[in-house]
Amino acid sequence: MISFCHEKDEISFYQESQLKQGHTIYELQKRGKTESVYSTDEVALWQLNLLNGCIHVSGSEESDSCTMQRSGGIVGNSSQPWVLRRVRLTWLSFMLFFILVFFPLIAHYYLTTIDEAGGPDKRIFGPRPGGELCEAKHVQDLCRIRESVSEELLQLEAKRQELNGEIARLNLRIEACKRSIDSAKQDLLQLKNVISQTEHSYKELMAQNQPKLSLPVRLLPDKDDPGYPPPKSVQNCRLHTCFDYARCPLTSGFPVYVYDTGSYPWGEKLDPLVKQAFASSIKSSVYVTDNPNIACLYIVLVGEIHESPSSPPASPLDLEKQLKALPYWRLDGHNHLLVHLSRKSLTQNFLYNVSTGRAAVAQSTFFEHQFREGFDMVVSPLVHALSEPNFLEVPPQVPVKRKYLFTFQGEKVESLRSSLLEAPPQSFEEEMEGDPPADYDDRIIGTLKAVQDSHLDQVLVEFTCKNQPKPSLPTEWALCGEREDRLEVLKVSTFALVISPGDVQLVASAGCSMRLFEALEVGAIPVVLGDHSKLPYHHLIRWSEAVIMVPKPRITELHFLLRSISDNDLLAMRRQGRFLWETYFSTSESIFSTILASVRTSIQIPAAPIREEPAQEIPHKAGKLAGTDANMADNGDLDLGPVEVEPPYASPRFLRNFTYTAADVYRTWNRAPGPFHLFPHTPLDPVLPSEAKFLGSGTGFRPIGGGSGGSGKEFQAALGGNVPREQFTVVMLTYEREEVLMNSLERLNGLPYLNKVVVVWNSPKPPSDDLLWPDIGLPIVVVHTEKNSLNNRFLPWDAVETEAILSIDDDAHLRHDEIMFGFRVWREARDRIVGFPGRFHAWDVNHQSWLYNSNYSCELSMVLTGAAFFHKYYAYLYSYVMPQAIRDMVDEYINCEDIAMNFLVSHITRKPPIKVTSRWTFRCPGCPQALSHDDSHFHERHKCINFFVKVYGYMPLLYTQFRVDSVLFKTRLPHDKTKCFKFI
Repeated sequence: MISFCHEKDEISFYQESQLKQGHTIYELQKRGKTESVYSTDEVALWQLNLLNGCIHVSGSEESDSCTMQRSGGIVGNSSQPWVLRRVRLTWLSFMLFFILVFFPLIAHYYLTTIDEAGGPDKRIFGPRPGGELCEAKHVQDLCRIRESVSEELLQLEAKRQELNGEIARLNLRIEACKRSIDSAKQDLLQLKNVISQTEHSYKELMAQNQPKLSLPVRLLPDKDDPGYPPPKSVQNCRLHTCFDYARCPLTSGFPVYVYDTGSYPWGEKLDPLVKQAFASSIKSSVYVTDNPNIACLYIVLVGEIHESPSSPPASPLDLEKQLKALPYWRLDGHNHLLVHLSRKSLTQNFLYNVSTGRAAVAQSTFFEHQFREGFDMVVSPLVHALSEPNFLEVPPQVPVKRKYLFTFQGEKVESLRSSLLEAPPQSFEEEMEGDPPADYDDRIIGTLKAVQDSHLDQVLVEFTCKNQPKPSLPTEWALCGEREDRLEVLKVSTFALVISPGDVQLVASAGCSMRLFEALEVGAIPVVLGDHSKLPYHHLIRWSEAVIMVPKPRITELHFLLRSISDNDLLAMRRQGRFLWETYFSTSESIFSTILASVRTSIQIPAAPIREEPAQEIPHKAGKLAGTDANMADNGDLDLGPVEVEPPYASPRFLRNFTYTAADVYRTWNRAPGPFHLFPHTPLDPVLPSEAKFLGSGTGFRPIGGGSGGSGKEFQAALGGNVPREQFTVVMLTYEREEVLMNSLERLNGLPYLNKVVVVWNSPKPPSDDLLWPDIGLPIVVVHTEKNSLNNRFLPWDAVETEAILSIDDDAHLRHDEIMFGFRVWREARDRIVGFPGRFHAWDVNHQSWLYNSNYSCELSMVLTGAAFFHKYYAYLYSYVMPQAIRDMVDEYINCEDIAMNFLVSHITRKPPIKVTSRWTFRCPGCPQALSHDDSHFHERHKCINFFVKVYGYMPLLYTQFRVDSVLFKTRLPHDKTKCFKFI
């Protein structure tokens, strides 16, 4: 309540004006000129209050003095009846209703009637022609002003649009400049990183003081041969005394010149099959050259001679003259190799008593005084001259125990006198202290027959042939029956006895070699009785891993010895024997390659580099910069890589060129794939001990925390581990799914340690011309393929410059932290497949076969290569070493390439793959239909597994029951520590 009170004698001008206004309202009320809601008494009361000096504001309380002044008026008006007030209120409501409702209706009717009466040209409120509006002068002025203003507005609008366009163009230039600045900053940062890495590498190399190795540069010998001093005796020839190393530098590439069989007299007498097989093997060799002036080795095919009564073999003296007449014999035949390939058990040793000078001899039959250890070589007979062995006809390696414990079929040639007069007649007397050799052989026969008659184990021994025995050398056990009949017996034999010749001077014979290789071919483990025999390439092949060598005096303990060998050892020996037979002895090409590899290894020259698949790039244009999905790279507050982004860094190549022939000979020759190729790098290279990286051998190493270790930030800033720094290459197979492919490539943006992306374009149609490829800051190489084949995924493309390959489908959905964790795990298990989706092989009891299974299981044996890391070494093996029948089946079904790779790696390493933890599923739910969704997909994979088992001879897959998590995944850490990965 607000009140203003004044003294009665101090009436202001404002009060007088209000008094006059109240009087005027009173007079109008009496005349009926106003519809005031105030009564006469109320007006009078208001006037009286003004005179008394009180102004009251509505809605507030009055002061005590004003209330007392007003009380007299209120008492005076209290006598009027309240009915009169009610009537006045009703009348006022009626008038308001009339004004608000009826007056608008009447006005609307009136205006409508006037417009209709005046006609269309006299409408008051309707539109009128422009001319009538401008009849008046001032209206015309207004019209001119309007037109002028309109024209100016149009001009201003045009100018505004022009300025907006200019602003837009300037904005585009600003954005382009910003992008250029960002790109320049990125390039500058990249250059700084390159300089930093180069300086670091330079310091490491200076500290290590070791030259950087690469693929050898070929050095060839001089055309002029300066000659070589002859040894004191050609019978004492060794490599260091009879071989001219000057013609074979380490980086020469090992050029080999092969004499044409028509260039020497006895060439026409060679067996036609041997000659044809030899010629076909020469064509496929990478070492053979047509230029004899640069050759390191000269090869002469001297046998097998085709026997003919009309053309008897040449005498030793004539043969010596013919050898010396060879155009590059150079007096003594140094750096020559005389090769004699046998097809029969009885082979002519026509080089016996022939002085071959300083030329080495390679054949199947040697006498002890003829064989020069470390210079001559025992080779295998030519069993398959032109035909290729059928791997599907080879019996499986399981079950381990077959029908017979051991078998032997042969007939003894009683005469101990060799057809060659130089052979000693009774060589066993020196070994057995006077016991005649025939009596000793009788002891072997008696012991084996006693085992057969005991029926403790089922054995098969036959010492007389049902048909005429094959010709053989004296004191040698002749072969019985045809080769096919002998193989059928060996297929049901656990062991196959090979009894060495009775003449200990006969250190190698074609007959024993044929028994040996027939047993290896069908999986019967050879048991060689007689430790004086020299097996083929015995100085390189570790025969004890595939053959049981038993001295003849232990014949009485042979049965006990064979029964004591465990199934694990039996299968290991059988598998090793299969490897030796397939790699070195199964075809004429492998036999010739093995002969060359033996000489090359002996003089320490590395093999020829394995071939890489040239990448035919498809031109493409990059579009907008790819963004980084925060969900793809989320690892909490930690980066997934070093603070300084490393530039693309290729893995070092060919660092162990000469190590394979100098220090790693036995592993190279006795483990797949053999000594025929030089690989840029392998997953089997030795690892340095931990302290070596800090004490002089730290080139390329990036230890975590500089060696002090750490978690979280320190862990992510360096790769650490046991091997130097490296990167990986993504190989992505695609077929006409451009949108899916682009999305997958964009998800790779910002991925640490990524070297490049190789997209294998498997479609015959090229990419769309208007297709914009994402710019992920790294090279994207699009490779054109000759045909649509899933095998293209594993071709060793020359564009792949890293050891690590991440094989990934175009519809796979992997997060950055998952990829980085998989890469770190693979670095510690380089010889295995490391990936995400696991599968296993299951045994079908009803059909006694294998099934492919993708159900949830606590065991797995395969990791699908749709999202997996593997070493590039296995890409070489898959494409060039693995049996062609497997790749053919992959092409036939357009399926199973991932199963084939798992078979290959498990076969080589005898280890299962490694599954790593994935945060989410790796499949793309919105992608188009894939091949794996077809109903026949699983049926084809069942067939693939069983077919691959037939090719390998056994099931190479192994089970594993664990997967890998990061070290601190479920470890409770203090507040000042962070985990390696937030979600893994």
